[in-house]
Amino acid sequence: MPDDEPLRTRALGVEETIGRRIHILRGERVLLDADLADLYGVRTKRLNEAVRRNRARFPADFMFQLSAEEALDLRSQFATSSSASYGGRRYLPYAFTEQGVAMLSSVLNSARAVAVNVLIMRTFVQLRRAEGEYAELRQRVGELAEKLRGHDELLSEILSVLDALGPAPPSSRPIGFRPSQGPRR
Repeated sequence: MPDDEPLRTRALGVEETIGRRIHILRGERVLLDADLADLYGVRTKRLNEAVRRNRARFPADFMFQLSAEEALDLRSQFATSSSASYGGRRYLPYAFTEQGVAMLSSVLNSARAVAVNVLIMRTFVQLRRAEGEYAELRQRVGELAEKLRGHDELLSEILSVLDALGPAPPSSRPIGFRPSQGPRR
């Protein structure tokens, strides 16, 4: 359907936005409560209230509160305000793992929350897939480097020959029709 294209384009934009909001903390990929609230279209305070009312659904491997040091590191990374008195947060942020984000869809029961959760889950899958491809590429480059060890002179010679071959010099006589010139005889 032609109407699906703008929806797909918007979804891709949201997936890119989600990807930029995923952080690695304590060895886990996480989304912060404020970022999730923004994506879901609710206030951070309301998201955290919903989580508190359903605390049994969020064990430590689904959600954790950042330490003061972690929050400070993130704050300096994003150049946000430094304290509550300057408009910053009063409480340390919560970080939600992939499983915690999935659990949020059952706590925040809205059509937008479900749609955003689908996009977040797809983004996590894409990140895992990319990580696997990166690991494979890294392994291949390592194997190639091992094979080529000791062949530096040969590689330099091959590169200089390739540079010498390079693109052919431009023809002295251009090809094509030129209306400003008269007929050739």
